[in-house]
Amino acid sequence: MDWMEAVVHTTTMGADIVSEVLMNAGAVGTSIEDRYDVTSSKKEDGMWDMIDEEVLAKMSEDVLVKAYFGNDASVQETLLLVREKLGELKRLDMGFDIGSLALEQQNVQEQDWAENWKKYYKPFRAGERLVIKPSWETYEEKEGDLVLELDPGMAFGTGTHETTFMCMEQLEKYVTPGCKAIDVGCGSGILALAAARLGASDVLAIDLDELAVKVAAENTVKNGLADRVRVVHGDLLEKADEMADVIVANIIADVICFLCSPAKKHLLPGGTFICSGIIREREDDVQQALAAAGYTVCNRLAKGSWVCLAAKAAQ
Repeated sequence: MDWMEAVVHTTTMGADIVSEVLMNAGAVGTSIEDRYDVTSSKKEDGMWDMIDEEVLAKMSEDVLVKAYFGNDASVQETLLLVREKLGELKRLDMGFDIGSLALEQQNVQEQDWAENWKKYYKPFRAGERLVIKPSWETYEEKEGDLVLELDPGMAFGTGTHETTFMCMEQLEKYVTPGCKAIDVGCGSGILALAAARLGASDVLAIDLDELAVKVAAENTVKNGLADRVRVVHGDLLEKADEMADVIVANIIADVICFLCSPAKKHLLPGGTFICSGIIREREDDVQQALAAAGYTVCNRLAKGSWVCLAAKAAQ
């Protein structure tokens, strides 16, 4: 099948907003190429071999959000709508630089799309023990490693982005053997799988995107964790009845603010709410929402433009 690849030029802080515009327009998948994700990945942070210098040299100085649309009779009308929405974004006062929002397009073959992004994705260490390995790469395990084999597919979520990376660091700190966990907005399933690999005995992974649910379920089976990780289709915690020791949500600030109170109702005594996807400029909003819902922030991580908070509910 032929696809139309739409590429929007933006910034690190604008990437998630642009991705949402493209998904709302009907994209079947998006990916983000950000030089900062590569150049900020220092060995002391545990990440290595993500990309070679030749590929890095070819990467755009802009952050590129790529989206894929079925190349049918309506695709040009769809792209016109995208241009209109990007124009509206450009006129808004976002409080930060969102970039040019220039839109490019080209036809791509499905195989080219499926394979092209793989050159950017190599094994890397997250925190002290977790190692994320693409299914097509080899990795020689070291003593104490907890390896996850991940195939993100079209539901982009490799773990290399600061927001996901910090969540995995927090999970290493707060997941204990036998505990229960919930991953809200699971994407490729990487955080749910990390929680299970770290010792959680029961993990519920939820996503509203049916494609993400499919990919996450496949990754769960691939890692032999289907007995501990359940992947379901749902809108945040709307249909969840479970209680958990750890709830992790790597989404955006506005959704986290909304989620604070519902998440508290699903936390067991002494439980931890880990929230990421927070642009630094919105941290105060999230801190206030957590305080209003009765949480105390117990750990804060920051990388690049992003913040990840771990909070305990008042007993």
